Amino acid sequence: MNRTWTKEEVEYLKEKWGNVSIPILAKKLNRSVNAVKLKAGRLNLGPMLENGAYVTLNQLAIALTGKIFSSYCKKSWIENRGMPVHNKKVIKNTFKIVYLDEFWKWAEKNRSFLDFSKMETLTLGKEPEWVNEQRKKDYTSNALQRKDKWTPYEDDKLRYLLKQQKYGYAEVAEILHRSEGAIQRRCADLGIRERPVKADICGNLWTDDMYRIIAKGIKNGDSYSLIANRIGKSEKAVRGKVYNKYLTESADKVRTMIGDGQWGDNAPEPKVKQALYLSHTRRVCRKNLTDLVGLLKYRTLCMMKEVHK
Repeated sequence: MNRTWTKEEVEYLKEKWGNVSIPILAKKLNRSVNAVKLKAGRLNLGPMLENGAYVTLNQLAIALTGKIFSSYCKKSWIENRGMPVHNKKVIKNTFKIVYLDEFWKWAEKNRSFLDFSKMETLTLGKEPEWVNEQRKKDYTSNALQRKDKWTPYEDDKLRYLLKQQKYGYAEVAEILHRSEGAIQRRCADLGIRERPVKADICGNLWTDDMYRIIAKGIKNGDSYSLIANRIGKSEKAVRGKVYNKYLTESADKVRTMIGDGQWGDNAPEPKVKQALYLSHTRRVCRKNLTDLVGLLKYRTLCMMKEVHK
């Protein structure tokens, strides 16, 4: 005979639906699996996977990127950055899920990698306090950077700007409303030999204040483009300084290393290959500066000869 559901049993079913598997619910309530499913349907509790403190990988990917979970997400989120994923069994089917409390802890550590400007507010339910501020930063960072296809007009304008040899990466990016990375890739795609001028010319030297701003920005989850604008450098130059000090451009990894400290704290010792690369890079810079000094001396001598004539 069918037993009448008690108030306590109904409350237990509502509370645990989505968080406890149906077979376990049936065992706890001393009822059949079909009876539990039937009662949940009559109570309009919704699908099992839409009522727990978790989401499926597809639901999470769509919320963050607008696209279903892909091999890129698997590689970048799970394998490279360790996003916690669990298996959820519903009757005979098994699904990959992510518990929301674990996701938010992981997301805070990887917030520089994620783009919260693409995620609508409260899409994943209640959000930690830091999310809204990060979303504003991501909006600001992406506001002026177009991601649509390059037009012939833009290509011509890019060639014109580079031929002037007076604009740095940051200036070209601002004029064309593209990221510095996009400018660099487009130059390579079009086979353009000219490049934006170097930002670190005499009079624009690096200062301790700049390094403090970089460290503060990284700890606050600011993008490299925002940090670069604050100190008047190119994004590429900032990334280079970060890599030379911390041997990685990943802002999330650098933030973990810095912790509550300052620029340079807990910087790792370079391995042999890295040390060789860094020393080679500095040697090239010194050589370029030496060549520049030699050229200036030569020009000065030529001018003095002209005067004496």
